[in-house]
Amino acid sequence: MTTTARRKTMKSPPAVLTNAFYDLHRPAYVAFAAARLRAEEAQIAVSCLFSLVADNWTTVVTERHPSAWAWERHTQVIARRSGRTTTAVEDISLLHHQLRLGID
Repeated sequence: MTTTARRKTMKSPPAVLTNAFYDLHRPAYVAFAAARLRAEEAQIAVSCLFSLVADNWTTVVTERHPSAWAWERHTQVIARRSGRTTTAVEDISLLHHQLRLGID
């Protein structure tokens, strides 16, 4: 994670890249959070995630699967805020069967 002092010395990520990541992934992140948390908590969790992604953009884009990096952090936040850790099977069931999101 990035500290406040380091954040001041880092260049901001190119807005077009972070906006594209946001536009592409936000609907699924919001739907998942809303299914697990109260509406206000879900919005806070998603906002925190995208702030984390933006703050760590140079690290995120060096990951083999940047969306997996972000999703892992998102599910951790959801688990913390809900007080319950879910299994991969539960998450897949929610994403695919209830929220009608694609497997990929």
